[in-house]
Amino acid sequence: MAGGKAMSPSGSTAAFEALYRAEYTRVLRFFRKRVGSDDASDLAQEVFLKLFTSDVAGQIEHPRAYCIRSARNLLADRARRKTPVHIATCPIDEGLDAPTPPEQAWRIEERDVRRVYRRTLLVLPRRTRRIFLMHRLKRMTYAEISEQVGIGYKSVNYHMMRALARCRKERIFQ
Repeated sequence: MAGGKAMSPSGSTAAFEALYRAEYTRVLRFFRKRVGSDDASDLAQEVFLKLFTSDVAGQIEHPRAYCIRSARNLLADRARRKTPVHIATCPIDEGLDAPTPPEQAWRIEERDVRRVYRRTLLVLPRRTRRIFLMHRLKRMTYAEISEQVGIGYKSVNYHMMRALARCRKERIFQ
């Protein structure tokens, strides 16, 4: 065998081959249950490689228990050797990293709503637009609008309903 180790005597090799044939499937099943199929055969081979190089195959009284114990020890060794996962962290500067309201998005949305609003108002009849703006912008009551425009209260209500219906149609007011 390479690596400076001498080959086991022929009696030990025969004992190892018998042990391998008898226990390999069981050790493989043991690893499949614990680590999955991908790594199971490599781990099983590692257990039997250690058994072969230690040259104890002919001296084992309870081969089944010895192989399973070797498999458990291998998993424990791997768990101990496994390096911890390093998590990169960055300190948070509360002043710089604090969440801010999406003011830019609000301004864009406001500009879009104003554009639709303006376009909607321009398609309204002149009197309906005037009454709507008097109520919404100048905060005049229906009675005040009625007096200033010279129409009845019900007519002011009609024009407001017409303007609001058009705004709803354009999804300005939902």
